[in-house]
Amino acid sequence: MGFMIIAVPTAYPELNEVLQEMVTSLQAILGDHLLAIYLQGSFAAGGWDEDSDVDFLVVVDYEVSKSELAALQAMHARIYDLDSCWAHHLEGSYFPKDTLRQDDPSRAPLLYLDNTSRELIRSNHDNTRVVRWVTREFGIALTGPDPCALIDPVSAEQLQQEVLETMRDWASQLFADPSQMDNRWFQPYVVLSYCRMLHTLHTGRIGSKLAGARWAMSALDRRWVDLIERAWEERPNPSLKIQQKADPDDLKRTLDFIKYALTIG
Repeated sequence: MGFMIIAVPTAYPELNEVLQEMVTSLQAILGDHLLAIYLQGSFAAGGWDEDSDVDFLVVVDYEVSKSELAALQAMHARIYDLDSCWAHHLEGSYFPKDTLRQDDPSRAPLLYLDNTSRELIRSNHDNTRVVRWVTREFGIALTGPDPCALIDPVSAEQLQQEVLETMRDWASQLFADPSQMDNRWFQPYVVLSYCRMLHTLHTGRIGSKLAGARWAMSALDRRWVDLIERAWEERPNPSLKIQQKADPDDLKRTLDFIKYALTIG
């Protein structure tokens, strides 16, 4: 099977070169077992900027072998070392085609590359209805068929149910250990994520963080506007801000915002 990356998948030439390198490397390693590679997340759904993760999804026709995994690990480490900031912000998972097709209630862990990481691990981070929905509706095929050919539809009700469960589960973890939010990256990320999840409950669709923030500032109680505005302003330079303590008042108000979100969710 021959593979070609689409000519201009993003507005950033340097990022396009990194993606080209990943596509051609994956073809060389996986050959005909590689079925598709999609951009998903903000670069597909919209709202991307220079601080966005580069979310991808690789579809294979079976679980990769030990030798292929070793080659994939070496490939991701090599791409991470490229002279490009984008190479540090690739994030995505490897889905066997049968796992991707429909929702997986077991949420089995997949091979996953985290943002700022050079090594694949096992994680269920992307084994969600949300990722399937975004990829099916907006995914950009770097190579392979239209994502609708590989992913069954996810209904608005299924999407909203998963988002509501995520809101509740995440809240339990954050209230059990609020210190995990005590930095200038994670605290704003939580605010924007809850805005986005509430937006999904309202619309039955997944929008960008920016769309969620704008909706929340106009639709929610006005007392949260300044917190949401500051959360958006804190997005640049995440690698620096994750090392800095969160504003104590914003940290406390974020916990209050989560409680508020759960009451209206």
